Amino acid sequence: MYTPAKENLKVETLSLFREYKETGKTDLRNQILELNFGLVRKEAYHWVNQCTESYEDLLQVGCLGLIRAIERFSLDKGHAFSSFAIPYIRGEIQHYLRDKGYTVRIPRRWLELGQQSVNIKQDFRKQFNRQPTNSEIAQILEIPLKEWQEIQLAFQNREPLSLDVKVGNDGDGQTCLGDLVADPHYRSFQLSQEDQFRLQQALSQLEERTRNILEFVFLKDLTQREAAEQLGISVVTVSRRVKKGLALLKQSMLQEIC
Repeated sequence: MYTPAKENLKVETLSLFREYKETGKTDLRNQILELNFGLVRKEAYHWVNQCTESYEDLLQVGCLGLIRAIERFSLDKGHAFSSFAIPYIRGEIQHYLRDKGYTVRIPRRWLELGQQSVNIKQDFRKQFNRQPTNSEIAQILEIPLKEWQEIQLAFQNREPLSLDVKVGNDGDGQTCLGDLVADPHYRSFQLSQEDQFRLQQALSQLEERTRNILEFVFLKDLTQREAAEQLGISVVTVSRRVKKGLALLKQSMLQEIC
């Protein structure tokens, strides 16, 4: 993959952007992606040590964020493309990790205690040749027994059960958990999808800067100060646009419902 000298990267990227905005040719977009692929590598390397996903998977996800940044970058704003693209790359990776992560989030303190308990069990077995009781673990951790039981329950329930899992003791073993779930749950899921579609429609009707601010703050998890720096405006302006944008979204979605 061709990588120009650092001092020429910005100039070459901007030149390609001017041509791409005029022609919309895919090969030009791909050239911009290749020139700035280092941004994806940097973010993927940062996150690979904080999750169980492979480096290659994070690169692929990061590239999706880079492509979104290429499509939304505007030469008229005068921003460096690298500064503009990083929140999109980072946001794409973060959303991917959240979707792949556990459904139930466990407090950091409980995660640390859970890890300590693993070492405690190993040391206890070596010393006494048996498993420690819950009371003994809680005592070594210096926490109440009730809290240790709650930690255990949290770890047991951190992953959702499959609706295809077999339940009951019937001889045929044909009863699935999904068979016992009431239909309204499925209907609620459908309504949720409809709400997401209405939200996307409402977002598309907003003025571009207001839409960008809402995406930075709520979809890319940037603070209002970080969003202001990316867009070259004041924090006060971001705050006002957030309030205005949310009000317009609410009004638009209520009109669609009615």
